[in-house]
Amino acid sequence: MDKKKTLDDIFNDDEFGILDSKPTHSNHKTEDDRLIESFNEINFFFEKNNREPESTSVTEFKLLSRLKALRNDPKKTEILKDYDTYNLLNTKEEVKSVTDILNDDDLGILETEDSSSIFNLKNIPSSDERAEADFVARRKPMKEKEFAHYEKKFKDVHNDLKQGRRSIKAFTSSEKNLIKGGYYILDGILLFLEEVDVKLTEVELATGNRVRQDGRTKIIFENGTTSNMLFRSLGKQLLENGKIVTHNSDTDESVLFNNVNAVSEEDLETGWVYILQSKSKNPEIVDLLNLYKIGFSKVKVEERIKNASKEPTYLNAEVKIVATYQCYNLNPQKFENLLHRFFSDVCLNVDIYDQLGRRITPREWFIAPFGIIEKAIHLILSGEIVNYNYDVENQVLILKD
Repeated sequence: MDKKKTLDDIFNDDEFGILDSKPTHSNHKTEDDRLIESFNEINFFFEKNNREPESTSVTEFKLLSRLKALRNDPKKTEILKDYDTYNLLNTKEEVKSVTDILNDDDLGILETEDSSSIFNLKNIPSSDERAEADFVARRKPMKEKEFAHYEKKFKDVHNDLKQGRRSIKAFTSSEKNLIKGGYYILDGILLFLEEVDVKLTEVELATGNRVRQDGRTKIIFENGTTSNMLFRSLGKQLLENGKIVTHNSDTDESVLFNNVNAVSEEDLETGWVYILQSKSKNPEIVDLLNLYKIGFSKVKVEERIKNASKEPTYLNAEVKIVATYQCYNLNPQKFENLLHRFFSDVCLNVDIYDQLGRRITPREWFIAPFGIIEKAIHLILSGEIVNYNYDVENQVLILKD
């Protein structure tokens, strides 16, 4: 870590704008300041005890009463939403029955031996069994050993941002931008989306039924907490106050292309992946069935191949464009290296000589059916290619064991 020599060094290194603040003209605490301090006492209790305050002592009962009052005050809840680190305010309960009143009897005033038995029902699902329907995701502190693995990754991401290997971009859509294995910034806190369990469900609305994508997630926050909030809820919060952290250009292959199609206005059009066939009249080339060149170009493919007949990489012959794929945020070197490794067993092994008589061995020509190559490219762009191998003998893609 570079040693900070001046205040300017410190302020210029503030990636998330944590140090940005308006000048304070008075030491007098406002009503909102006192409200925030009061709520932070509840946050501190949860952080220390990993649970909400209960009525087991006078101190806890005061905190519990304060929390319930805040939950029932929409105005105060709105002020405190940015400070609700553990999602403590999202559990407002509406009193609908006698059971609700009894469950809210923190001091046990209504409990007597004579009266409690009439509510002791048998053969009725317990509250635990009904919990799933009323489940509200919370951020829960992780154990130090459990978080250590993630902590190193978060530090690596911060370092990547400083070194320019990653960048921060606008979050514009859950469907396009919210991807398993990605890093995001929510309310100034870096998070890692580790798991996404999403399904399509039909929702009945006043305007008609709609099919929506939703499900639980597993999120790790850099402050050592975890949550399994709903996919749509996370997307909504990121839209309101979140950003995307792009993948590192040197990241592992399983997430290398996850953001290829997560396109926003700020995303970079990287270029085109293309598949070509040779028009060579060379007997060694003509007799080869299913021979295709797979490559990447930063300019339009038509422009890239206009001098194909003079370039050994195109076998010194004109070529036919079979297919092209426009890509965003794609690392071309990683793409080509991964592609060459995947089809290494069917790579064309032929020597071509340039105009000066130098021998060149092209490495982007492969002997495989077009359908297989097309599937492989789509798997590469989605990141799923790491789960497959190419069976040369049977000319099929097979899942790894």
